[in-house]
Formats: sequence, C-alpha cells, structure tokens
Amino acid sequence: MRTALDAAGPWIAQFLGTTDDDPDPGTGGHRHYRAVFISDLHLGTPGCQADALLEFLKTHPSDTLYLVGDIVDGWQLRRKWYWPQSHNDVVQKLLKRARKGCRIIFVPGNHDEFARQFAGLHFGGIEVATEAVHVMATGQRLWVIHGDYFDAVVQSAKWLAYLGDNLYEFTLKLNRYLNHLRGRLGLPYWSLSAYLKHKVKTALNYVTEFEGAVAREARQRGHHGVVCGHIHRAEMRTIDGTLYCNDGDWVESRTALVEHPDGRLELLHWNPHAAATSALTPQQATP
Repeated sequence: MRTALDAAGPWIAQFLGTTDDDPDPGTGGHRHYRAVFISDLHLGTPGCQADALLEFLKTHPSDTLYLVGDIVDGWQLRRKWYWPQSHNDVVQKLLKRARKGCRIIFVPGNHDEFARQFAGLHFGGIEVATEAVHVMATGQRLWVIHGDYFDAVVQSAKWLAYLGDNLYEFTLKLNRYLNHLRGRLGLPYWSLSAYLKHKVKTALNYVTEFEGAVAREARQRGHHGVVCGHIHRAEMRTIDGTLYCNDGDWVESRTALVEHPDGRLELLHWNPHAAATSALTPQQATP
C-alpha cells in the first residue's frame, strides 16, 4: 500500500531524523484518555512551544489522538527554514505513539494544506483526512475539522491572510521577549497577542461569527458537536444546541481537548512551570 511518506519524497526525512524505539515513559502511571485533540502546533516557527507540548504528550496517553490542523507551518517554512531538535522530537513522539497502538488522525489546516493531497493515506502510521467524525463513549458524534474553510479572509483574500500571519509572528516574537522579562521578575506566562485579540472589537466579532458558522454547519450535517482549531482561541460551549469545542493552540494558550473514558469532555490549559498537581486548569462539559 502506498503511503503518504512514500509520496512525500526524501525531503521529509529532514523532519523525521532517526527512529526512536525506546519505550515511551509517558504511558506509565498517568491518566489514560479515550481521545485527545490538539491543533495549531505550528512546528517550524519560533513561536511553537514544543518543549511544553512534549511534556503534555508524555503525560497524556490516549486511545486516539486528533491533530486538528496547522501542525507544521508550511507558510513560515517557505519563507525561512526553522526546525530545531525540539520540533523533531515532537514528530518522533507522534510517530512513536502511532507505533505503540494509538490511533492518530491528522486533519490538515491552511498552514499545512500541502498534506491535504495525501488524504486517505498513512504517514508513518498516522492517518491523513480532510475531516473526521469522532464517536464519543456516549454515542454522540463530533465533527472534527480545522476550520479555515469558515474563515472568509483565508478563502477570499489569501494575500491578506499571509500579511496577518506575518503580523501575528511579530506579535509572538515580542511576546517571547516580554515573557522572558516577566520570568526573570518571577511573573507567570502572559500572552500579549491573546490580550490584543480580546480587546479588539473587530477580532471579537470575527471569533463570534466563526464559532457560529462552524457550529451551524455541524448541526446541518447531523452531528451533535464540532471540534476545530484555527483561531487560536480555546473554547467549549453550546451554540443553539450544538456543542462547539475549540482546542486552542500551542503557540499561545497551550491547550488541548480531552475525552475521559466515561465520555466527559475537558478543556485543559497546560502550565509547565506550575507544580504537577496544579499544571492543568480544566473546563469541563458533558454534551
């Protein structure tokens, strides 16, 4: 069977490096989840918080792992190559988890849209799909989609999306310097870009329209809820009877959506600098 790894060509080896066959230490003694949803890692950019993500993956094993788009930032990599060892370690961790029996489904986003041509194939044991449907332990269906199809800027004015991406990267760079200073002063992590998005009325209107459009489409398709990413805003709420879940990102909020064995959904905020007992701030819901 032809796989996406075969089709991608030898250049992909730069991402993978050597194969790590060591046992995964993250599966022992940790709570096991039925499903974990993460998105917007943006591997290939300085803003990706790969070290925090690795710690999260080590301590949150699951039966199924959904990669809900923008895992690799092809937009930024085309402009400037950036691929440190920690980003390679994340890829290795994902491949190792797939080898150990975890079902991993990769739903590409707009930043890694190059992978959409491989839909229906497998990449090192990772399934590639343009969308997915997750059936919860309760029997309810969650539509899994990145969400860029509901972004009018991405769909109708891609040049503006590229411009916004550059401005966003500048904000993240400024945010890193700011948090380095805050760390030296003993202050906790704080996201400048998230603060600006919450303060700008236009951004808030955009987020509200996006959430409503995604939930409406999921409802029209006959699903009980939807899981998406794209806007880097972690959220879990009901919109006109449809459960809307956004798992956030790993450049600002460091969030993930998880399903417990009993079907309970929880939005986790990861703080790698906190004590182990308080590293996660949950938001829970049972649809």
